[in-house]
Amino acid sequence: MRGIEIRELECFLVLAEESHLGRAGERLSLPQGGADRLLHSLEDRVGAPLVDRSGLRVSLTPFGEEFLAALGPAYRTLAAVVDGARDRSRDARQRLRLGLQGSASGPVAAAIRVFEERDPASRVDIVEITLSDPFRTLREGEVDAAVVLLPVRGRDLVVGPEFSRQPQRLVVASDHPLASRPRVGVEDMARVPLVPVRNAPDHWLRVHSPTVTPLGRTIRHEAGVDTLQQGLSLVASGSGAMLLAGSTAWHSGRDDIAFVPVSGLPESSMGLVWPRGSTHPGVPVLAAALSEALV
Repeated sequence: MRGIEIRELECFLVLAEESHLGRAGERLSLPQGGADRLLHSLEDRVGAPLVDRSGLRVSLTPFGEEFLAALGPAYRTLAAVVDGARDRSRDARQRLRLGLQGSASGPVAAAIRVFEERDPASRVDIVEITLSDPFRTLREGEVDAAVVLLPVRGRDLVVGPEFSRQPQRLVVASDHPLASRPRVGVEDMARVPLVPVRNAPDHWLRVHSPTVTPLGRTIRHEAGVDTLQQGLSLVASGSGAMLLAGSTAWHSGRDDIAFVPVSGLPESSMGLVWPRGSTHPGVPVLAAALSEALV
C-alpha cells in the first residue's frame, strides 16, 4: 500500500464505471492523457495489467476485476471515515464548549445570545467545571473557554474580558454572629475557620483562601471541598465559612447562609479565559460579544 496515490485508485474506480479513458479523465478533471498515465502508474505499483486497452472500449483484465472487487468496499469504507471525520470537525468548530462554575447569567448569558444570533449554525455548550481546578479543563482540552474567578497565572492561558468586579464576601451560616453585620473587616476572618477549595493553584488560594490576616492573625482552615455546593452545605451546618466572589452571592438561592462583604481585601472579578494558541474560531467571537455586553 505504501506509495499508492488515492488519485490513482479513484481513476481506476471511475474507469471501471465508464469503460472509456476520455470520459474518466473528464469526470476527474484531468488533462488529456491524464487518466491513462494514472492507470499506468497504478499498474506499475501492483505489478500487473489492470485494464485491456486493445479494443475501442477499455475493459478490465481478469486481474483488474479481482482488484476492483477488493478495492471497491475498502475505498468506500475509507471515504466514509474521511467524510465522518470532516463532519465531526465541522460540528466541533460550530460548537463552543464553555466552562462555567455556575449558571450562565448577566453579561455571560447576553454574550451567549449574541454569539448564537450572529451565526445560527453555532452553539455554546455549557460544561460545568469545579471550583477545585477550573484551569485543568482548559489545559486538557475539555472546554474551549471558561468563565473563572480570577486571578489566573500561566503563559499557556489567555485572560480575555474581565467583569463583575465586587467586594469579596464571607459566607457564614445565617445564625452566625457575623451574619447580621452589614460588613466585616479582614481581621474578623480570624474568628471563623475557612473552608478552602481543594487542589486549587497556590496563587489563587492566596487571594481567596488566605491563612493569615494583614495584622498577622492566623486564619484556620477546615477540610477542603471540590464544589461550591459542598462548601455551602458545610457553611450552612456551621462547620466554617467561605470567601467567595461577590457575584456568587446573587445566585446561591439559599436562606440558610449569609454573604457579608469584607473590607480590606482585593475585589473579586470574573474573566473569560482560553488556552493560548487556540484555533477555535468561536473563541474570539464570544470574547467580542462579552466585551460588548459589558459596555
